[in-house]
Amino acid sequence: MFTSFSTALSALSAYATAVDVVGNNLANLNTPGFKSSIVAFNDLVTQSLGSGLGTTQVGFGVGRPVTLRQFSQGAIKSSSGSLDAAIQGDGFLVVRNKAGALIYTRGGYLQVDKDGNLLTSTGEKLQGWTEQAGVLDTTKPVGDIVVPVGTLKAPLTTKEFSFDLNLDAAASAGPPPDTFSASIEVFDSLGDSHIITVDYTKSATANEWDYSILIPDADVTTPITPVTGTLTFDANGVLTSPDASATMPQISITGLANGAADMDLNWNLWDEQTPRVTQYAQPSAISANEQDGSPAAQLIRVGLGDGGSVLAQFSNGEQKIVGQLAMAAVRNPESLIAVGNNNYQLSARTALPAIGLPGTGGRGLILGGATENSTVDIAREFTNLIVLQRGYQANTRVITTVDELSQETINLKR
Repeated sequence: MFTSFSTALSALSAYATAVDVVGNNLANLNTPGFKSSIVAFNDLVTQSLGSGLGTTQVGFGVGRPVTLRQFSQGAIKSSSGSLDAAIQGDGFLVVRNKAGALIYTRGGYLQVDKDGNLLTSTGEKLQGWTEQAGVLDTTKPVGDIVVPVGTLKAPLTTKEFSFDLNLDAAASAGPPPDTFSASIEVFDSLGDSHIITVDYTKSATANEWDYSILIPDADVTTPITPVTGTLTFDANGVLTSPDASATMPQISITGLANGAADMDLNWNLWDEQTPRVTQYAQPSAISANEQDGSPAAQLIRVGLGDGGSVLAQFSNGEQKIVGQLAMAAVRNPESLIAVGNNNYQLSARTALPAIGLPGTGGRGLILGGATENSTVDIAREFTNLIVLQRGYQANTRVITTVDELSQETINLKR
């Protein structure tokens, strides 16, 4: 009978632990990426009473409960943070703590420090790949992700330009002949812009147009002779000369007044085997134009795209991928040890994490501009709390009853 004291005491200790777990779950009801825990009870070894072989068995109570973290998927909700991330599916973000150790998290609030390091909300450094010399190589080992905060993007000199346009087949050779002009902005080595103008003049010869390529005299120290030539179309309005294999004359711009390097421009009349210029019985008009240069630009914003790509947006509107988040797949995540700040570390029972790109090797997806809700179910936790409270009360009743029985036994000698 007197073992009931220790039996009930073990139950009180176990139920107190279980209530602590429920309390921790409820405390993290609104913690992004938090995974709720459950408590698994187990009985202690039993003893056999009497001469029978196990016909009367009495247990020694309940053992220390085991807590199991359930890594189920939390609800995904959109957010306003440009660096917020949510994991859809299995896996963890890989971070490095202040001690230099790799740990793992599903918390999705990210930020950038003054040195450009991509951090979690609690200061751990995100691991992945950073662009080096214009190349983002995801086959290399992971490292700290550093974004070019406050940097100035160097200008890119224009080397090629093109127009997609139609020249009116009903145009007259005059006099005066019908003309059409198309202009495009190009950039030199200093990032200054220049206007290149192509003038088209209807030739007296059927299905032919003469062109002349000009640059303003004010942009150069010595006026440049315009580049001229002829475009020839067949009876179907398709460009035949120059053909796709022909080499167009290069437009050389020398002696720029601002001191920039000389420019050599190529005018692309063909998109592989498709002509960019046609001659149909429609008004002469441009449908598209393109050039491959850009001015100097200031970095104005860094954001996270779907798939875990880190995007830098510049003042000229250009976006560029400057980094990539890594993800870790763990076969038995329930064995991870929570170390606070939404982070987990490996235990002796944890399988070696497989680190790679999101969406590969069984790893989940990373969604930008979103966060993952806590998996705590408030209704279930309150229900568990009521059940645990009743269990605790029942075992206190056992102690009270055994105490009364012991008093009655002691009183027998009187």
